[in-house]
Amino acid sequence: MARPLRDVADEMTEPVVVITRPHVHVHDADLSRRERDALVLTAEERRWGRRRVTTQAGRILALALPTGTVLTPGDILHVAVDWYVVVEAAPEPVLAVTPRSRDEALRIAYEVGNRHFTLALDGERLLLPDDAAMEQLLGRLDVPFERMLSVFVPLGVAHRHDSQH
Repeated sequence: MARPLRDVADEMTEPVVVITRPHVHVHDADLSRRERDALVLTAEERRWGRRRVTTQAGRILALALPTGTVLTPGDILHVAVDWYVVVEAAPEPVLAVTPRSRDEALRIAYEVGNRHFTLALDGERLLLPDDAAMEQLLGRLDVPFERMLSVFVPLGVAHRHDSQH
């Protein structure tokens, strides 16, 4: 009797690793002999804690993180016998603004937050999501900007590295 095709396919792939915690605490020495694999995600994708993802090396992980978890670049999600997975930020479209004054920077930050958007800092520049609402806001404020691809790590989006997670 032939086995169902699904059983054969399941035997040919590695089991899916289920990630239930946003980070694993390890020392760098613990990783020195393991292959580094990366999960490269945009800022928005780092907020989606329940889904299947594929690492750069093609490993499939199932994220089953606590509600409200936001992954941070540098988080180590899983350590296996011979490999580990770390979160990396994907470059994504942003609007880059170099404020002409402190007051202008504060005004932009206030207006962006008032619209429930996030922003990031990149040296002297403010980075905003490349979104029509943000483009309209900057136009209304008469603030010059440029479109670019950049890693976007919003301010205030972090987690604690203590035993409560």
